[in-house]
Amino acid sequence: MEEILKFNGGPYDLHWQTSLPKELRGYNLTDDETTVPYKKTFSTTFPRGFALEVLQVYSGPPLIAYKFRHWGYMEGPFRGHAATRELIELFGMAIFEVNEEMKIVKVEFFYDRGELLAGLLKGAKIHGSAKEATATLSCPVLSHIG
Repeated sequence: MEEILKFNGGPYDLHWQTSLPKELRGYNLTDDETTVPYKKTFSTTFPRGFALEVLQVYSGPPLIAYKFRHWGYMEGPFRGHAATRELIELFGMAIFEVNEEMKIVKVEFFYDRGELLAGLLKGAKIHGSAKEATATLSCPVLSHIG
């Protein structure tokens, strides 16, 4: 587990690995891309958070299987795409294996990352200054006035 935490972009970056051609990747894990790690990218895209909700637990220890929903409102830009302010959600399954002391020894996630990336890449491409790109982070209520 410590080896995963040392990964440049953090543990979530491992979930984004793909064999798709570079031009088709919504999130690319090359050396130049991991300088802005997943955590920072998603805290900007989802300033109110990207919640994890456990929907149903199917089995108990030592193998804990559950269905989850990851969700949030896209209120900030994502990798050059403007915020849509829409609900973005991802459904999946996970299996945690724990030992006698209830410490996690193995984790498996099953989901379609394309389900998440499709919503994140839906916004218009941002062209222009960094100031224009961050303008989408303004208050969702006040941004519709005047």
